[in-house]
Amino acid sequence: MRIIPVLDIMGGLVVRGVMGDRQAYRLIETPLSDSADPVAVAKGLAALGNFSAFYVADLDAIEGRPPNAAVLSALGEAFPDTEFWVDAGLRTAAGAERLQRAPRQHAVMGTESIADAAALAALTRPKRVILSLDFRGDAFLGPPEILQDTTLWPDRVIVMTLARVGSGAGPDLARLGSIIARAEGRAVYAAGGVRGPEDIEALEQAGIAGALVSTALHDGRLSPEALRRFYR
Repeated sequence: MRIIPVLDIMGGLVVRGVMGDRQAYRLIETPLSDSADPVAVAKGLAALGNFSAFYVADLDAIEGRPPNAAVLSALGEAFPDTEFWVDAGLRTAAGAERLQRAPRQHAVMGTESIADAAALAALTRPKRVILSLDFRGDAFLGPPEILQDTTLWPDRVIVMTLARVGSGAGPDLARLGSIIARAEGRAVYAAGGVRGPEDIEALEQAGIAGALVSTALHDGRLSPEALRRFYR
């Protein structure tokens, strides 16, 4: 079971996500860092456990503003042995290829941003691509063909339940189960709603490969002791 801390970046700083309502996001306040500087927050998270990757949501890029390239560069320098799963609002295969030129950056292609299903079919380096199936409530965000045609899916798939991000509502186990049933052995990752160790255990029992987590780490519900139970 892989725990992947989340960094939501807006205006060069870390913000706290709440139910996918980006207009309501505010600078993060956390006992893990004295500031919202991304490197400082990431170091605070890294002190909790042996994380092999961070998920970075570049909210500016996702919403069509200039990307936070300097933040990604600083994170890469500060964590030379860590992967970064970067969602930067990628629309095309060419965009994913450009992002992958940076060492240890893996391109997250979120369906809310992808132009069409052909963007996935055109990938030349799918091993460093993660597909994020984005949902808001019961609605799938993105080209319906991507959800329907599993042959388009790369080896890693995130199920992003935006309405549960920062909500404390728990993971959407029913939806996750339905994706796992169709994933044909692909690694499926949960995003949204994780409250603490019990949710991680439930996800593990459901066959989930890992979870993207933010609030439960900052609030202390996933403590270093709890995290050690899930290391492999």
